[in-house]
Amino acid sequence: MTAAAATVPEATASPAAKLLIEGVSKWFRTSRADVQALDNINLSVGEGEFICLVGPSGCGKSTLLDIIAGLTMPDQGRVLADDQVVAGPGRHRLVMFQDSALFPWLTVFGNVMFGLKRNPEFTRQQRREIAAFHLRLVGLEKFAKSYVHELSGGMRQRVALARSLAPDPRVLLMDEPLAALDALTREQLYFDIQDIWQRRRKTIILVSHNVREAACLADRVLVMSPSPGRLREEFRIDLPRPRDVNSPEVAAVANRIVTALRGHLKAAPRALQ
Repeated sequence: MTAAAATVPEATASPAAKLLIEGVSKWFRTSRADVQALDNINLSVGEGEFICLVGPSGCGKSTLLDIIAGLTMPDQGRVLADDQVVAGPGRHRLVMFQDSALFPWLTVFGNVMFGLKRNPEFTRQQRREIAAFHLRLVGLEKFAKSYVHELSGGMRQRVALARSLAPDPRVLLMDEPLAALDALTREQLYFDIQDIWQRRRKTIILVSHNVREAACLADRVLVMSPSPGRLREEFRIDLPRPRDVNSPEVAAVANRIVTALRGHLKAAPRALQ
């Protein structure tokens, strides 16, 4: 068995739980209408797990990620990180966005250093050593003095990944960070991300529209349905790493997830299709 599908159980706390999402619902209110984005989301994420959220546009994946990050507050329910209620952004939960969001006036090294400057625990020399380590981790130590405009799209995302990892967050939240890259660059980064995850064992939650990407990277893939967004199915993936996104095994798992997505879309209100 390479992937076991199941309905998503109620979230229950455990000693190893890094994140606990309890009954989270969210509405967006305008002068014309109230739109429910999320409905009663329950999820437990273990220490060092790699989770991927997949689903059609409008199912609330990014909204849920923002709530976990503390950038948006839920209207109902709560998020616990290390048994503490998330009440706002924090340096222990960092977000890596689709756009690398690097500062063009800083060098590659300066961009990685930037996220470390707000941490009073480190001396300047320690920050420099940490930044250098993470540039080596993503294979960009030779480009430390380069500027953003001198880098390819894939290299920029490597810098963004190094910047996100350097402050040593407990949870890394990734919002489709590879979506804008060409296929070959994405495939190489799949190997790189798996390698880094196996070495660092960070807790990661990735939002993706790419089901093959999710099957390649995640321990668990969670399928969401739209309007309002709900967690519908969970696929546990036990394929050995590193995984090749083009392998028949990954393709087989991805096909099962796509079938589940289509089923939930078909069951959605006609207006959403």
